[in-house]
Amino acid sequence: MKITIVHQGRTNDKSIEVLEKDYLDRLSHYANVQHICLPDSKGQMSVASLKLIEEENLFKLIKPADIVLLFDEKGKTYSSVEFSQFLQKQFMAGKNIFFVTGGAFGFSENVYKRANGLISLSSMTFTHQMVRAIIAEQLYRAFTILRNEKYHH
Repeated sequence: MKITIVHQGRTNDKSIEVLEKDYLDRLSHYANVQHICLPDSKGQMSVASLKLIEEENLFKLIKPADIVLLFDEKGKTYSSVEFSQFLQKQFMAGKNIFFVTGGAFGFSENVYKRANGLISLSSMTFTHQMVRAIIAEQLYRAFTILRNEKYHH
């Protein structure tokens, strides 16, 4: 089983990049984790065209058996303990898990249809750059909770 975190575009904030890398490095002690930044689309195009390109880029990565979880404002919210329990259930399936953040305009309908679940980090809105560090930290926290390590406390 492998965890893949997929983000649309790169961050240009070095402090967030450093924080994200720190948590991804910590996370690598618990799981096989891959981090992918899909390229930003260039040029003027409609929102529909942009979502289609983002969809195509994502669908090149995932296989039919993979579990795809989208970070989305309409998703389910979890406490950190609930999130760790949710992850444990996903791990029991023994499949590769993709955690995906969308572009500025969200996901296409086809991506929503393919998703196995939607997760909301908060009812508040965060920048796409900040979400990167938050996701990495929450995944790390979930593993420490599952292992009953002191980080969560």
